[in-house]
Amino acid sequence: MASPAPVGHVSDEESKAGAINQNFAGNETKRIYPDTKEQTENDTTEVGKLEQWNNPKSNIFRYLATLYSFTILGMVDASFGALIPYLETYYNITYTVVSLVFLAPFLGYSMAAVLNNRIHMRFGQLGIAIISPICKIIAFTVMCVHPPYPVLPVILVLSGFGSGLEDSGWNAWVGNMENANELLGFLHGAYGLGATISPLIATAMVTKGHLQWYTFYYLLVGLAALELLICTASFRHATGAAYRAANPVTPSPKGGSSRTKESLQNHITWMLALFLLCYVGVEVSLGGWLVTFMLRVRHGGDFESGLVVTGFWLGLTFGRVILGFVTGKIGEKLAIACYLLICIVFELCFWLIPNFISSAIFAGWLGFFLGPLFPAAIVVATKVLPKRLHVSAIGFAAAFGGGGAALLPFAVGAIAQVKGVQVLQPIALALIVAILILWGSLPGGFSKGGLEKFSQEKETNQVGGENITRMTRLKRKFGLGR
Repeated sequence: MASPAPVGHVSDEESKAGAINQNFAGNETKRIYPDTKEQTENDTTEVGKLEQWNNPKSNIFRYLATLYSFTILGMVDASFGALIPYLETYYNITYTVVSLVFLAPFLGYSMAAVLNNRIHMRFGQLGIAIISPICKIIAFTVMCVHPPYPVLPVILVLSGFGSGLEDSGWNAWVGNMENANELLGFLHGAYGLGATISPLIATAMVTKGHLQWYTFYYLLVGLAALELLICTASFRHATGAAYRAANPVTPSPKGGSSRTKESLQNHITWMLALFLLCYVGVEVSLGGWLVTFMLRVRHGGDFESGLVVTGFWLGLTFGRVILGFVTGKIGEKLAIACYLLICIVFELCFWLIPNFISSAIFAGWLGFFLGPLFPAAIVVATKVLPKRLHVSAIGFAAAFGGGGAALLPFAVGAIAQVKGVQVLQPIALALIVAILILWGSLPGGFSKGGLEKFSQEKETNQVGGENITRMTRLKRKFGLGR
């Protein structure tokens, strides 16, 4: 017969159960990092504290490198619009055929959307810093030799892949920093700066310097080579081992450990991806076809029409930098909704007032209020999505959305072939309305702090449900209850 337990004695089962309850009551989980020879720079940062652009000091050089990368990204996207009239003449092709230079990079962006998280896990940010510029160097070198036209769309798939990796990788990184609205404003302002100077340089080379269109790509090859050196040096310690140590793979609440798969199962990821697809489509459709529109519909001169698209990109640049400080103050949801309503007004004026000067003015203001949309969407993603999904979800949404720079300008060109380039304005208006509807469908309401409240409530409910489920399973395992 077993002797009674002494007073104060705790059985093994009770001690196990107590340990379980204590663990879940504290709601703390220890993470065991894999052995790595590299010391991650974030180890000294407090748990839960956001990364800063100037701490550690290496982040300063990395952030500046991303600004340079986005400047080149803007130059690449905006150059097509300035060069389209000359591509048409050089190759003697139609609107639909020349629009393939917009469509081809979409395949590259799609591949980047799928592979972004895998490249981060295998090679870290250093992989993005090396692969992206190399893809662009190869693509631009081929463009320099002005091959037969069917080669151009094929090689631009490679350029789209490199651009998609940068677009997704650097947006996800900067979007998780302190003061993300302002920092993303400068990041996308750098994109706007590149998009501003690119049409000026390309148009001047062709109209003033009497050079062929492909001469512009000699410049891009040199800039991409410099980008490779700068980004490799800045991110040389951001290897795959360092990334895996800072972002250990943990099973998702639904089971499994694939963050990309979990991101794709989250409806917010797809809402943001569609929002960015339409937004980037409007942005690049206007920037890409504006020169042709001003030449054929508003009957402007070559150089003057080039200045209009420069004004559009310049407005976009100022809007991202200036309104980036305003957006966070009044709340992203309300601010962007207001900006979109203003954009609808300016787009209607642009479309319905058939005057060259007024069109140029409306184009600049349209760019100004369209500017903050992309950075704000990234900030919203960091607020409503779980932290473990930030790189995969934001990376996918940014890369998929970047495909709008290819898909929608191609659609405009195909329709313009039948109906004329004047279809640009009603298509742009319809897309802005669609963007407003998608934005209003995001959770959190329009009050300031609504996004944070939604995220906290969701996290609390999720953690509580997970803990109850785990405790129940463990108690059953030790025979302590049902």
